[in-house]
Amino acid sequence: MTAAGKPRKPGKPDRAQRRGAARLAVVQALYQMDIGGTDLPTTLAQFESHRLGAIVDDVQMPDADEAFFRDILEGVVSDQRRIDRAVNETLETSWPLVRIDSTLRAILRAGGFELYNRPDVPARVAINEYVEVAKAFFSGEETGIVNGVLDALARRARPDELPAGQKPDA
Repeated sequence: MTAAGKPRKPGKPDRAQRRGAARLAVVQALYQMDIGGTDLPTTLAQFESHRLGAIVDDVQMPDADEAFFRDILEGVVSDQRRIDRAVNETLETSWPLVRIDSTLRAILRAGGFELYNRPDVPARVAINEYVEVAKAFFSGEETGIVNGVLDALARRARPDELPAGQKPDA
């Protein structure tokens, strides 16, 4: 199964599937760090040795692109202040990032990192991938929040890809 619960194509996962699994794992790792207070080295070690592609609680975890996982997780941690500031600028002033659910916060941080720091990933792909990750955790308005916030970030971070007046795909 993919992050969004869709059946996985048979055979070895392709690059996109492995990156999708890495994004899901990053969100889980960020959540663990936020809720449990686990530091980055411990979290990386745990995920890379026991979670990525392993069987956890009788569930086969998807094969993930470990380098992509590491890059995003380390990047979010090192660039968190800038990402949080950018996300806060898109949210309602009465509902800042610190008041948002921890999982949703992790999704927005990881998506924000990709939009600002991974120009090799098209903005629309990053937005769509994190909307799909959100669907793995939420069934309500949260997916729309992810789409709206990441779309706004993409328009600032990558104005050539998503001009201000252009409508989003999703």
